[in-house]
Amino acid sequence: MEKPIDGNHGHGYGTVNPVFGAAAMSTAPSAPPASMFDTVPGYEGTLAGGGGYLPPPMPTVPMPMPEAPSQPDWQIPSLSEDRAQAAFSTYVSKKCCYSSTPVKEGVITNMEIFNTYRYRLETFTESRSSEWSNEPYTAQAVDAGVQPAPGPWQIATKPPTFFQDQKQTIKVPYTSSVKNCHTCLGMGRRPCTACAGSGNKVCSWCKGTGLRQTGDRCMHCTGSGRENCSSCNGQGNRECETCRGKRQLLVYINVNVKWTTEKDNFVAQQSSGLKEQSLESVTGKQLFQDTQYMLYPVLGFPDVSVAQASDRFLKEHQAKYAQTSRVLQQRQTIELIPITKVNYMWKGKSYVYFVYGNECEVNAEDYPATCCCCSVM
Repeated sequence: MEKPIDGNHGHGYGTVNPVFGAAAMSTAPSAPPASMFDTVPGYEGTLAGGGGYLPPPMPTVPMPMPEAPSQPDWQIPSLSEDRAQAAFSTYVSKKCCYSSTPVKEGVITNMEIFNTYRYRLETFTESRSSEWSNEPYTAQAVDAGVQPAPGPWQIATKPPTFFQDQKQTIKVPYTSSVKNCHTCLGMGRRPCTACAGSGNKVCSWCKGTGLRQTGDRCMHCTGSGRENCSSCNGQGNRECETCRGKRQLLVYINVNVKWTTEKDNFVAQQSSGLKEQSLESVTGKQLFQDTQYMLYPVLGFPDVSVAQASDRFLKEHQAKYAQTSRVLQQRQTIELIPITKVNYMWKGKSYVYFVYGNECEVNAEDYPATCCCCSVM
C-alpha cells in the first residue's frame, strides 16, 4: 500500500510552462486505469463509474410460499337511471352553448353496462451495483486489507416502505487505499488549458502587435504583445480538479442500492363505442387487491382476459427481475371502470351518451341541441 506523500510543493512550484505540465497534458488518461484498483474478493469486475447489477445470492432459508387468495364475490355495481340523468344534467349545465331541453324532455329507453377493468401488477425489488470511487486524500482512514470486505449483499441497509422507490449509496468497509492521482500523475497541478500551459496569451489590447493604433508602444503589455493568462495568473498550470492539489486519492468501492417498483398494466377491451382515451382521465373502483412476498395469479375473475394477464405478468416479472434483483413484495389490483351507455329519445329521434368512471363523467358527442339561441319547438 502506498504511503501518503508530502503535499508541500515549495516556493515557485508550477511556474510558467513547466516541463511536467506538457507531459501531463498529453499523457494523462481521462478515466482511472483498471490497474489503479486493487482486486477485492466479491467485487471482481467493478469499474469506475459503475457496472452491471450484482445478482443476489440464493436464499439460505426457504422463502414463504404464496397463499392462494380466497375467491372474492365479484359483484359489479350498476348505475341507476336517476344517477345517469343527474350526471347528464351536470354535464350539460357546464356547456354554455348546450340547451338543457333534451335533458328535461328526453326519455331514457335503454341502459347498457360495459364494465372495463384495469389490472396492475407491481413488483417491489432491491438491486445492487458496485463502482470504484475516489476523493482527494486528506489523511482519511485507510483500511484495505485490514480484514476481508463484506460482500455486496452482506452490507446492511434499511429498506424503505414497500412500493416507495429510493436510492442509497454505501461505502464498502475495508476497500479504502491511497493511490497517486491519475489525472495529474501525482503532481497536484495540471497545465492551464486557456493558455496551453504557457502562462500568457495574446494581448487583448493590441492583439499581439505590441503597438497601439497611434503607433505608440502598448502600455498594457509594455510592447511585448503578450499578457499574463488570467485563468492561471500567469503560472501556466492550475490546481488539479480531481485531487484538488493533494497529489493523492483515497480510492474505495461504493455499493449503489436501488429500490424500485416495477409496474405492468392491462386494460380489458370494451365494445361500448366510447373511445379508450376518455378513460385515462377517470378513476375506477378497486374490486380486488392482493399483497404478498410472491403472488398467485388471479382466480375466478369474470373477464378471462384479466386472469390471463395476471398469469402472464407474474411469469414475466419472475423471469425479468428475479435474476438481477431481490424481490421484496408483490401487489396486484383489479380496478373497475364503470361505463354505462344510455340510449334516450327526444323529439322522435334516438340519441346516446356515456357515463363512465367513479367521477360519472359524461360523453355526448351527438347532443341534439348545442346552441342556446336556437328555437326549440
